[in-house]
Amino acid sequence: MKRMHIHIAVNELPKSIGFYSAMFDSAPTVERHDYAKWQLDNPKVNFAISLREGVCGMNHLGIQVDSEAELNEIAQRLDSAEIDFSSQQGISCCGSHSNKHWVLDPQGIAWESFRTLSTSPMFDEHKELIPEESSACCIPLHLDASNTQKTDCCVPNKNDASGCCS
Repeated sequence: MKRMHIHIAVNELPKSIGFYSAMFDSAPTVERHDYAKWQLDNPKVNFAISLREGVCGMNHLGIQVDSEAELNEIAQRLDSAEIDFSSQQGISCCGSHSNKHWVLDPQGIAWESFRTLSTSPMFDEHKELIPEESSACCIPLHLDASNTQKTDCCVPNKNDASGCCS
């Protein structure tokens, strides 16, 4: 089974939790001081928000899978299409321990395909790799016009598909 994943950066977490709880008619499945997630069945989506200072809006999209075979299938499709992607095995962030692949679409929108292995008590295991002003957790960058990295972590792109949080 596959589930759509949407992650939005917000600047007021309590207000956003109230809004999305009303929108989905459901309280968050996971709630931390800088993160909340709704694992919904109708619509079938993993919808997450996280606190960001000054950087709000679409953070990334993704596909959540239930098996390693489904995750490998996505990687094989990307590889066959000669699309660069980065992989992370056993990474803990966003309240989960996961295997994942990151890729940027032609517009620079980050896509994450992942399989959750277990829950994690923390949102961000790799905070030391990320600038102080950001509470991002292994979130891919959007590239600017010169295709250079900005300040956040984990950048799968045509110049460097290795990521930085492994």
